[in-house]
Amino acid sequence: MKLRKVTAASAVVLALAVSATACGSDKKDEGSSGGGGKKKITVGIKFDQPGLGQKTPQGYSGFDVDVAKYVAKKLGYNEDQIEWKESKSGDRETMLQRGDVDFIAATYSINAEREKKVDFAGPYLLAHQDVLIRADDDSIKSPADLNSKKLCSVTGSTSAQNVKEKLAPKADLQNYPTYSACLGGLQSKQIDALTTDDSILAGYASQDQFKGKFKLGGFKMTNENYGIGVKKGSDLKDKINKALEQMVADGSWEKAVSINFGPANYKYEPAPKIGDIKS
Repeated sequence: MKLRKVTAASAVVLALAVSATACGSDKKDEGSSGGGGKKKITVGIKFDQPGLGQKTPQGYSGFDVDVAKYVAKKLGYNEDQIEWKESKSGDRETMLQRGDVDFIAATYSINAEREKKVDFAGPYLLAHQDVLIRADDDSIKSPADLNSKKLCSVTGSTSAQNVKEKLAPKADLQNYPTYSACLGGLQSKQIDALTTDDSILAGYASQDQFKGKFKLGGFKMTNENYGIGVKKGSDLKDKINKALEQMVADGSWEKAVSINFGPANYKYEPAPKIGDIKS
């Protein structure tokens, strides 16, 4: 009887040990495979910006998405190892600080205030604040021509306010809930111009239903240096910078710009040099 009890106890101990080992093995597997020991990399993008970051029934598309895919591949991850997360403008710093994402590529302009909270790789695109107007409208040839015109931007955006305060004080500001609503108003002639970053405008104008209907003013009213955000102190910054340099060198950057913005005749800037922030 004694021997039987000892054997039974030993069996329980052995079972627990095997179970613990198996659990430890599972954890190890979760943190192994490609890309610095992780099975997946989590990337923040916009879900609602055509030409830049958009979620569709077919998947994810846009210039930011193409940049993110290229960078992830250079970090050792295949496309099916990328977990995409929506990164709204007001949430980006918090998402990086909490570790919700590994990096963010979401029309994320580099500025001093943000650099206090997160680090940036790049820039990978130099955009400018501009206006989108109807293709047949020849009355708006400079920012001053926006005086007395109906100028649209999204509620909460500072873009239209910047134009009114600095360039066209008599502009009639029209706040719409979304850029798509602004585009509808522009098409129906309820408004005369839409303003935000030229890359965003080009993305919307490149949609099939809008091709040939709108044009960019080409005013370059501000400089917007798009960077890839990472957590403060992350060693990913240097790795991403190297990936971005390779993307430019092998022609992938130029190809991505052409595919995503080409239909809008977007006169984009050459690929910026890493660390070259235009004020």
